[in-house]
Formats: sequence, structure tokens, C-alpha cells
Amino acid sequence: MTSTHPSAHRSALAPPPTADEAVAHTLLNCLLRELCGPEHQTAVIDGHLLLRLPRRGVLLRVALRRTSLLGAHRFAGPVTEEAPGGWSPVGWRRLAEHVHAELTLRTGVQNEEFLGQIASSHRGVASALAVPRPAVGGAGPKSVSAAYLASERSLALGHRFHPTPKARGGDSTAWTQYAPEAGASFPLRLLAVREDLVAEESAGPDAAAALDRLGHPPDGYRLLPAHPWQYELLHDDPRLRTALARGEVLDLGPGSLPFAATASVRTLFDGDAFLKFSLNVRITNCLRKNAGYELSGAVALTRLLEPVLADLTARFPGSDMLREPAYRSLALPGADGVPVRGLLEGFGVIVREGLGRRLRPGLTPLLAAAVADEYPTGPAHVSRLLADTDPRTALSWWRAYLRLLVPPVLAAYFDHGVVLEPHLQNVLVCVDDGGRPRQVLFRDLEGTKLLPDRHSAALAALPAEVAGPMTYDAGRGWDRVVYCLLVNHVAEMLAALADLHPGAEAALWAEVRDALGRHADEHGRRPKLDALLSGAPLPAKANLLTRWARTADRDAGYVRLPSPLAEDLLTGAVSTDDVRSAR
Repeated sequence: MTSTHPSAHRSALAPPPTADEAVAHTLLNCLLRELCGPEHQTAVIDGHLLLRLPRRGVLLRVALRRTSLLGAHRFAGPVTEEAPGGWSPVGWRRLAEHVHAELTLRTGVQNEEFLGQIASSHRGVASALAVPRPAVGGAGPKSVSAAYLASERSLALGHRFHPTPKARGGDSTAWTQYAPEAGASFPLRLLAVREDLVAEESAGPDAAAALDRLGHPPDGYRLLPAHPWQYELLHDDPRLRTALARGEVLDLGPGSLPFAATASVRTLFDGDAFLKFSLNVRITNCLRKNAGYELSGAVALTRLLEPVLADLTARFPGSDMLREPAYRSLALPGADGVPVRGLLEGFGVIVREGLGRRLRPGLTPLLAAAVADEYPTGPAHVSRLLADTDPRTALSWWRAYLRLLVPPVLAAYFDHGVVLEPHLQNVLVCVDDGGRPRQVLFRDLEGTKLLPDRHSAALAALPAEVAGPMTYDAGRGWDRVVYCLLVNHVAEMLAALADLHPGAEAALWAEVRDALGRHADEHGRRPKLDALLSGAPLPAKANLLTRWARTADRDAGYVRLPSPLAEDLLTGAVSTDDVRSAR
């Protein structure tokens, strides 16, 4: 598409939208990417995007702040629909009903949850936008920790290509107590579990130290911390009540250390380590609990990946990954003698390494999703890191960022058969005092997978129920890598930079192409990588269609986006003097 928008060379940064606009814009993003775009039902005319819902017979329009080479445009103001008397405003509820009707007609499938989940997401966005965003300043370790937590807490709008990014279960009081957007910090609920009723695995002798240091259980018992919200949800379970009455489990009450909620809600941080809890609350699509295979899988992957991660860090010293070396849970036997699954998974907690183990001295870690946010809602936003308004500074920053992020992800796949999941919420960008990226830290082994033909022996040594979910075939694995790395992460970070310098968007994409080409030149040409460099379509996870079909995330489908990486496209697009000089 060709933009006729008048602000092609003016900053497209804007203050945060209202909750109504945010929900409407997110639905438009999903329509454009997954329905209207693939069916060629869109146009950009006179600074507006038009989208037609062909089965519903509805034409929608929204003003544009900036167009995007990837089609991930920035919207402004209300959405309207064509009416007999002209363009009429369509609120988020009516827009959601249009989407609901179009999807029903398109798929022949009903989804009675859909409109309720969009309404829930609207409430979540409104609540998050109402929370003041304190500034973070100062120097020293405390300011580093404050800046990091501020980045985890700043995601007021969530994933902009997900139809219900802030949908959430539970009551509003509980959310206020435990939500990262509210700056929640609270003590854990401590349980003491008789040793013969503990389920746990560790990748090393001190792997569970982050759990054991939280309290002092009686002899013969092991400490098991619980998310206080999860304990409220599970404490009336009759099997747990019986175990408490028998003294098999002791309730020690709240601990003494406060833990802060991070962006995932259920992963908590005390400044030393991360604990990833189960939480039987629906967030976006699903209940956020640690399945049994995920508990064992985290520890198994920590063991299996140690030589891989050591190699990647040695070859690409600006990257590392936070390991997950232990889990612990409650294994109360049921009538059949097998641990009760609801309690084993419900009280399962995974230990994730703290930042101090991997973070380079003198750097401040920031959640990549906060740096790349569409709106500058937090102090970690890229506009705060780049005080210099010269586009050449932005390109230099971007070049440094890509050199840290891209090579280890590609090497993990091509050289080791490992599928990393470097989407924006799984990466921390670590910056120096000048805001320049110096290190990236990957996290969350739940999304890390193995290619089975490269790891057959290691997988065969694991229980089938653990090994199976730990794998992707080569095709699905490559789609996941390209989606997470280029579409979810690189494209969104690039978009935030392009908001600051709209005239430099093509030059920013040229840097991505250069990073991919440099990796191919230095580490070997691969057909899949050559296809990317030739402009093959990019896979984008179909969040709207996946949510509509209520498909598991692992089985999510992909739509194909026209790539902005083809050299002829970039050569033709780089035409202004300011972009040429910035290169």
C-alpha cells in the first residue's frame, strides 16, 4: 500500500488512547492482519485506513498517524463505519459485534465467550490506564531495580495484535492486589509439606535455594511457597483441607519478604530470584497454571540446554538466558495412589534464576515489550532511551540492538536445533547509562522447544508426556522463530523507532536485512535464511483466529505477511536525503 498521510516525516508518537479507542484499534489490527488483509479488503486513502468485512457488508475507516511497510499501521481517534448519511462512529462494542458476526459467517463456528472476553479486556485496559505511572530516576542498585520493575509494570494495553490482550478472570479486588500494572508487591503464603508428599526436581545441588531461604519449616517438612491468590483459590479443596487437618501440610501464614508481580502476573520477583507460580485465573486465553509436563520440562531443558547456552554465550557474548533449575509442588495421593493432578499442578512453582546471575555489571535490564510499546506509558520506552533526535543516533542504536538479539536466536535454531521464543515479553534488553543496548537476556523456557531429529537421544530418555510437548517439527519451529523474532519483536521495536523518525522506516528495515545477511555470511548460508533475504512472506501468529477457534497456543495457525525485507523494496523506499545520510 502507498500512504498519502501528511505526517510521513513527523514524529508519530501520541499520548495513550482511551480504553475505548485502545480496544477498537486492537480489533482493527487483528482484522487487518488476519482477515481483511489476506482477503485484499483494505486500502489506505487520504490518510485513512479502510477495511471491509465482506460477509457482514460493513466498511470501516480510521485515521492514520503513520503507515507501516509491514502493514502494522498506527491508528488515531475513533473508528467509523459507512452509513447512508456518511461516516458514523462505531464504538468498541459495536465493532466487536461486527467482528463476531464476520467470524461466525466466515468459519461457520460460534464462540459464545468472545464478546465477553473483549468486554473483560476493555475493563482491564481501563483499569491499567487509570493507574498513575511514576517516574524513575536516581542512580545505584536500587534505581536499577526500580527501573526494571517499572518496565514490567508499564504494559497498560498489552499485545496489540491480540483481540483480548487484557482479558482476565477473578474479581476486581484480587486484580488490584496482585496486578503488575497496579505496582503490586506482597508476601507469599508459606506452606510446610511433609517430605514424602513433596514433588520436586533440581538441575543442581543448590537449585532450590530460592525456595528454602524463604522460611524455616519443622524437621521432616519442606517449604512450599504459594502465590497468595492461588492459595485463596485452592485452600477449600477437600483433599487439601484433609491434609491440613492431618498435619501432612502446615499453613505457616504469610512470609516476611515482599515479592513484586511482573508482566506475566504469576511470575514474581523479590530482587534475587523469580518464582513462576501456577495461577488458576484466566488471563487472555487460558488458565495460567504450570502443567505437570511443564514443571518437569523446565528442569529437563535447563540440563539439556546448558552446553547449548554456554556455546551461544561464548560466541555471542552480549546474550544469555535465565535458567529454570528447579520446581517443587505438593504430591497428595488420590484414591488411586497417584498424586492429585489439580493440586500437583496448582501448587507447582518453578524457580527461575535472578538477574544477578547473568546481568553484566553496570547495566539496567528493561522488559523489551516496555521499550517497544506503541505509547510511551513507562520510563523504559525507547523515546526515553533516545534523547538525541538525530535519526543517525536511532539507526546506530538499532544496529547495536540487532547485533545482540538476532545472531543467538538464529544460531540456536540452525546450529543446535533449538527453537527459542524471543517475543517481546520473553526478552530483557540491558542498557548502559546512556540508554544504549549492551546485552539481551532471554527468559521463560516454557516456549523453548527442540527439533526432535536433532535431540532424539535426549528426548528418548524423558517420559513421553514430558518429551512430546518439548518439541516442534522443523517447519513449525521455523515459523515460531521467525514470528517471535521478526514479526512480534523486531517489527514492533522497529515501529517504536519509526514513530520517532517516520522517514527512516526503510533504513531501519535495511538494518534488519543487513543483520540477517551478516549472520548468513559469517555462520553459513541456509535455504530458510536465503528465503527471508529474498522477501519470502513472514509468518504471523493468528491470535484472533486462534482465540475464535479456542485452539491451544501450541497449535496456533499463522497468516503470511508481505515482507519488507526484499532488497528491491528497500532500495526503492530509501529515497529521502535524511535517510540516506543516516545510513
